[in-house]
Amino acid sequence: MIYLDNSTTSWPKPEIVYKTMDNFMRTEGGSPSRGSHSMAIEVEKTINETRMLVARLINARDITHIIFTANCTDALNMGLKGLLKPGQHVITDSINHNSLARPLKKLELSGVKITRLPLETATGAISSHALESAIRKETRLIVVTHASNVTGVIQPIEEYGDIARKHGVIFMVDAAQTAGKYPLDVKACQIDLLAFSGHKGLLGPPGTGVLFIGEGFELDTTREGGTGSYSEQAEQPSVLPDRYECGTINSVGIAGLGAGIKFINSEGTPKIRSHGQMLIQRLIDGLSQITGVKVYTAPDIERQAPLLSFTVKGYEPGEVGAILDQAFDIKVRTGLQCAPAAHKSFGTFPKGTIRVSPGYFNTLTEMDSALRAIEQIAHSKN
Repeated sequence: MIYLDNSTTSWPKPEIVYKTMDNFMRTEGGSPSRGSHSMAIEVEKTINETRMLVARLINARDITHIIFTANCTDALNMGLKGLLKPGQHVITDSINHNSLARPLKKLELSGVKITRLPLETATGAISSHALESAIRKETRLIVVTHASNVTGVIQPIEEYGDIARKHGVIFMVDAAQTAGKYPLDVKACQIDLLAFSGHKGLLGPPGTGVLFIGEGFELDTTREGGTGSYSEQAEQPSVLPDRYECGTINSVGIAGLGAGIKFINSEGTPKIRSHGQMLIQRLIDGLSQITGVKVYTAPDIERQAPLLSFTVKGYEPGEVGAILDQAFDIKVRTGLQCAPAAHKSFGTFPKGTIRVSPGYFNTLTEMDSALRAIEQIAHSKN
């Protein structure tokens, strides 16, 4: 079996993730901030260690500004709905995943104004000039997708951050497809809000995500409840991270996330990035030689996340995915990948594409096997 759907969720996980979560459930099953007994204290230590690991990974100064969430979608909703009010203006790109597009649409229906910028044909990203030109007096937020989950195009968030800071606009980034695979620095990129999942590039389990909240502004809460702290207060605590983490959080998942980040640190992000580029370059080179195949990627490998999309002439994307699965035991993602806006930009709506997304544990031999299978499918009709 060849698993090429790591942009949906990474698999397999590093062995340390499995072992850490198993050990946690057997020995550290307490609830954080809900008692002074030894098990509760040990869990709190584990969560704070993961908070520190996340902060170091993204170069955040204060670990209390690392908020654990259920996933990237949860983090995006917390950030957007905690920040924006009717009458305010938001600028975004046209390659949003539905996890960003749908909360923005809900806010638009409530009176928030949205400008969705088209992509430059040459780069596959939004133009910095167009972004700056779209800023208005009432612009509150610029929110962009770091890397398209359809083509893998990585947008120049450093440039966008400079523009946001110049105009005093809050800058938010959806890093679901880059966290763990590509260097992220909230200081260098002047990011105020950063959302990402734990189960993709960070190699952690499902049910984990992060919202980084920068200094200088406060988000309204989108839910309230027990925190284990300030229990005498009727209102939600104002301190971070308690203000945004209510209810019993996914402690075992966070322990697994910490283990995933430890694995990334032991390997090094540059090595992980280089391996991903090598695999995706082999796929780009191979697919471009197959008659009837059209490939959707970034124009520059340096701006390419480890994923790409393609179509095969004469086939629906779902047909190709089914044949790869059933005849070759190769797992890929087909259709719209929860990103219809992106497919409209690339001209692949409504049928979508076939997406392949290798991970750190894939090999060049597996890429070659996948290419031979795709070539066999394509040649049967072309």
